[in-house]
Amino acid sequence: MLHSQDNQFVTRKYFRSGNMKLSYLDFGGESSQVLLLLHGHMNDARTFSQLALKWKEDWRVIGLDQRGHGWSEHSSEADYSRESYLEDILNLIRTELGGQAVTILGHSLGGINAYQFASRHPEFVKAVIVEDIGVEIHSDLSFAEKLPNRSDSLEELRASLERIGIKAIDYFAESVFEDEKGWGFRSDLKGMKISAQNISGIWWEDWLTSSCPILLIQGKKSFVLDSSQAELMASRRPNTKLVAFEQCGHGVHSDDPSGYYQVVTNFLDELQLR
Repeated sequence: MLHSQDNQFVTRKYFRSGNMKLSYLDFGGESSQVLLLLHGHMNDARTFSQLALKWKEDWRVIGLDQRGHGWSEHSSEADYSRESYLEDILNLIRTELGGQAVTILGHSLGGINAYQFASRHPEFVKAVIVEDIGVEIHSDLSFAEKLPNRSDSLEELRASLERIGIKAIDYFAESVFEDEKGWGFRSDLKGMKISAQNISGIWWEDWLTSSCPILLIQGKKSFVLDSSQAELMASRRPNTKLVAFEQCGHGVHSDDPSGYYQVVTNFLDELQLR
């Protein structure tokens, strides 16, 4: 059991997806309605912890550490394909959630995984919240290969991000650990480049072929999703609502947690009324 700052308990659990052991956080909640949270590259389920503890009042909230991230295993075969990420979600729903349909919230990598899963497995999805990722993606995480396997201190680990020009230090430093060798990133650093290459492409078909409600959240200062593409995504797909945050970058949930919580909660409340 993991103890939160709010004196509430979160349970870490594990399951098998193919030949990999994956982890997720069960934030609890008495509702039969499940909200599944999917983090972005080089992060893990903890990024949503404070928000999840609020949503659990009305939902059962689950946060997946996606393959190669957090407490989930790294793929020994560097398998970070689109199909494998989606298969992991499918296995989580089937084996851990009894095959029930869920609402999925995904940031960045988690966002494309969410809307592609909804397109390819609509029977398991009630609605989707996509945070700051588009359908015409040009992703490059080759810098991850330049990061040290271990650093002598947390300060030096953060400095390694600065040296290669990373500005979102807090975001990338959120998923770190310490062992006898020093401080390191939980993400599969070599695998991140491959994972990013695999999300790069044009995914209009996946975006347009699902029919469930989608809330698209964009940070106006994002380097990932610009306003023209976000507006086109919303206009071309029925049953889609776009909310843009003027002062936020790529990580809206961390740049403006209060505003993000309110927008998402309003969307979730509307779902409950349908």
